[in-house]
Amino acid sequence: MAEPIKPGSANENISELAQMIRYLAKMLVDLPDQVHVHEVTGENTTVIELKVAKEDLGKIIGKQGRTARAVRTVLNGASTKLRKRTVLEIIE
Repeated sequence: MAEPIKPGSANENISELAQMIRYLAKMLVDLPDQVHVHEVTGENTTVIELKVAKEDLGKIIGKQGRTARAVRTVLNGASTKLRKRTVLEIIE
């Protein structure tokens, strides 16, 4: 199970949205220690890059991309509520 985000930890340097993506990804994969989230902030858009172990890539993408689409839908809903534009990229 994924550990809660603690104040003062290394997780503090990324946004709440990126922390949410990390949490969702860790719940979906077999190797949660190999989930890495990197955030790139641009002028208008923030890109959240998600990298998982090679053997867990299929679990994140899902059949016909359904799981990835669902995670992106949750991200879009949360970022809309925060009035931000955020995109999720799954890195192979």
